[in-house]
Amino acid sequence: MKDRKLALLGKCIRRLREEKGVSQEEFAALADLDRAYYGGIERGERNVAVLNLIKIAVALEVEVGELFPTLAVLRRSEKDTNGR
Repeated sequence: MKDRKLALLGKCIRRLREEKGVSQEEFAALADLDRAYYGGIERGERNVAVLNLIKIAVALEVEVGELFPTLAVLRRSEKDTNGR
C-alpha cells in the first residue's frame, strides 16, 4: 500500500508536468531519471531522494517547494488516515 503523503507529492509533480505538456517518458529523459522510476514517483510508490527532487524541479523550472502539497492538504490527508 502506498503512502498517502507520497501519493500527494506525486500528484503535485504530475500536475506540474502536465501543465508543461510533456509526457512521462519525455519528462523522465529531461530530468535524467529512469522512466519506470519516475512513473513510480508520480504514482506515490517511491520515497524520492532529495537529489531527484532537485532534478525534477530544475526540469520543470520551478522552485523545489512547488513540488510539494500544501500543509493544509497534508493535514487533511493525515486526518483522513487517522479517522478523525
